[in-house]
Amino acid sequence: MKSARQRPSRPANPPDPAAAYRHSVAIDGEKCRGCTHCLAHCPTQAIRVRGGKARINPALCIDCGECIRRCPHQAKKAVFDKLSDLPKEKIHRIALPAPSLYGQFDRLSDVDYVLQGLLELGFDGVYEVAKAAEIVTAYTRRYLARTDIPRPVISSACPTVSRLISLRFPSLCRCIIPILPPIELASRAARIEAAKAHPDWDPASIATVFISPCPAKASYVKNALYGEKSDVDAVLSMSEVYFALLNVIHPGTTPTIQSQTGMIGMGWASTGGESSALLNDRYLAADGIENVIHVLDQMETGDFRTLEFVELNACPAGCVGGAATVENPYLARVRLQALRRYLPVARQYLPRGGAVPKKVRFAKPIEPKPILLAASRLEAMKKMQAIEKILPTLPGLDCGSCGAPTCRAFAQDLVEGTVQMDDCIVRLRESVAAQKSAEITESAPKESQ
Repeated sequence: MKSARQRPSRPANPPDPAAAYRHSVAIDGEKCRGCTHCLAHCPTQAIRVRGGKARINPALCIDCGECIRRCPHQAKKAVFDKLSDLPKEKIHRIALPAPSLYGQFDRLSDVDYVLQGLLELGFDGVYEVAKAAEIVTAYTRRYLARTDIPRPVISSACPTVSRLISLRFPSLCRCIIPILPPIELASRAARIEAAKAHPDWDPASIATVFISPCPAKASYVKNALYGEKSDVDAVLSMSEVYFALLNVIHPGTTPTIQSQTGMIGMGWASTGGESSALLNDRYLAADGIENVIHVLDQMETGDFRTLEFVELNACPAGCVGGAATVENPYLARVRLQALRRYLPVARQYLPRGGAVPKKVRFAKPIEPKPILLAASRLEAMKKMQAIEKILPTLPGLDCGSCGAPTCRAFAQDLVEGTVQMDDCIVRLRESVAAQKSAEITESAPKESQ
């Protein structure tokens, strides 16, 4: 009997160039069955199936949540904070609800019911992220009035898109508008309002808590994506908060809180809302990670030179389609449209003209961080040549049976030494068939002379 084939040796924990980046998408190993649903749909090929279990390469993961949506066994999960994790001194909690939260509720006639419900859940205050979104819209108009900026400008609202550009489209980093996203401005404004309303509160005792529709925004808060630590203290899952709110929202009563946002702020929850608020029809708005990648591919080749603004949302239909929401994104979008119908256009304004103040801009530009095959160009070229040499020997089916999403990815894994050729099921089957054929030929009686 032949001895079992030995796998190539490799370190237990291969070097991770993104080890410092804290992700919010994880795998439940007990639930994972090693199927290829996540493998086939990961936009950055960050997933491999090895030893019957999926594994995520943190250097490639962009926390888009696509694997969470696709996994039929619920083995992928979004990692959010718990209020119990906050430091004990953070006794005053202010909720920052994303506008997509309102679209989760059926027959909601007034967002004040949701805001009042958050207070009943124990929050000491509420500041609408939609309110801050209207401020960001006003600053974006100012920024677009400049003549010395690369065009088209790409929205910075979706952290998945910003990280994707940094990894896969580094030449477009300069196009990302350097204005902080609404959750950041909302957190800062919430602290200022709380200090005015409660002068007896210690500023160090205030915690701002964002209610997020997706894991990407949780990752944004954990990491210094735009050059400095986020002002937000914690990020809660929207689905978790939604089910808690169902027990405290009473439609027959009159809520005491009054919303301070208009159509523009509410519109940020779904695709096109941010763009249309700019009062400029030279824009493009796309959603869904595959469509986003397609648009970025075209931008790299200069297809959209006449555009002013590009709004890209990794989730289908926009933030209403985040992996931490509970409602069908297209139904949620319709509900938000109904809520917006009788609102004023906006409730937050800035004086026309002027520059974008430093306090709302990135601390530093988003840095290109392309994933390289090797640290040195010479070594990377050698690996690329090896990959190109292996590719013609593979079946080209991209079946995923080897645990890699494509044959090219498998060839790269071969070069990296993490797999061996027999992991390709097609090649293994051909090898076994050829071996059996040879054995049959060898054992067949020779014809008499």
